[in-house]
Amino acid sequence: MTLHDATFPSEPDDCGGMSASEEGEKKLAAKPLLSGLGSSPSAETQSPVPESVEELDRRYAPYARRDAYGTMGRGPLGAAEAARLAVGAAVLFPLRLVAGLLVLVAYYLVCRVCTLRVEEEREGGAGEGEGEGYARLEGWRREGVVRCGRALARTMLFVFGFYWIREHDCRLPDAEDEHQEQSKELGRPGALVSNHVSYVDILYHMSSSFPSFVAKRSVARLPMVGLISKCLGCIFVQRESKTSDFKGVSGAVTERIQRAHQQNSPMMLLFPEGTTTNGDYLLPFKTGAFLAKAPVKPVILRYPYKRFSPAWDSMSGARHVFLLLCQFVNNLEVIHLPVYYPSEQEKEDPKLYANNVRKLMAVEGNLILSDLGLSEKRVYHAALNGNSLPRALHQKDD
Repeated sequence: MTLHDATFPSEPDDCGGMSASEEGEKKLAAKPLLSGLGSSPSAETQSPVPESVEELDRRYAPYARRDAYGTMGRGPLGAAEAARLAVGAAVLFPLRLVAGLLVLVAYYLVCRVCTLRVEEEREGGAGEGEGEGYARLEGWRREGVVRCGRALARTMLFVFGFYWIREHDCRLPDAEDEHQEQSKELGRPGALVSNHVSYVDILYHMSSSFPSFVAKRSVARLPMVGLISKCLGCIFVQRESKTSDFKGVSGAVTERIQRAHQQNSPMMLLFPEGTTTNGDYLLPFKTGAFLAKAPVKPVILRYPYKRFSPAWDSMSGARHVFLLLCQFVNNLEVIHLPVYYPSEQEKEDPKLYANNVRKLMAVEGNLILSDLGLSEKRVYHAALNGNSLPRALHQKDD
């Protein structure tokens, strides 16, 4: 029996299962609003009907901030919160910023030493001139990159205020007895699939399992971060390119997942939603992680908060980093689900495979399924910033 055949827990306390009343209270996300807009010239030129912030937040619920800092982190603050922010800005922010930069420099130096006299792999990548970087380091070089990477990623989380991370291993009913036998017969997972809430997600996964990522090609050229991303074995994507390279990107990801499944090489980490949410919702999954027909390891991240939410949903990056570093304590909870072994039907139908994993993660993580996507998120951001709809629809990917 595979995990998708197991029955889901009926009690809400089992690994975060959602009760009916909670589901009714939270179900605010609307279906996509953009269907048909592209085919209608008049729809693209028509200005959107003005809506209040409250109406926009209800309509685009997966991206709405509901913390003490309000929409886009610019809401009015009470006296107590303003005082906390002032103290954090004067004391915590400069200390954490300097400490974070020191951690980054330290890992850059580790990567520089471990890649000395090693030729970078430049063939078989998703774009011109960028291949697998240093994903195939071996021996003490690979050991140094991985061990130091995991330790320093956890150190960076500590610097950011994530002093304790609560982790749960969730086991599905009737699945424990067969799980070990399946893992021997069907092999290790080829990819981690995770919901996407914040850039902090990447730091956690680096500290936990040190997988490979998919990143924009421009990341490979950034100072320090570029070398680190190559040591992680990132697959670089030219998202803004108008050339037809999707097949190349998809093929590179599929090949890497299959290699991780069949050999003892780093797994790929993929965020199938394709963008971040406020952490309460789960968007439709893209099929990239499921094309390889290999088992996947689902992981659910949650960021409980009292004042500032670490979710990166509708706020500029600089402002978000500032507020995150100014908060005294940040919290992270992680639910590790068992490896999901696809059936033959799921192997032949990646959409079915993706949807079944998504439903499982929603149930076990107490997440609400939403039909919204990146296009609706752009429209929401455009409305909050007072921009026009056509401009939002034609923006480049973040």
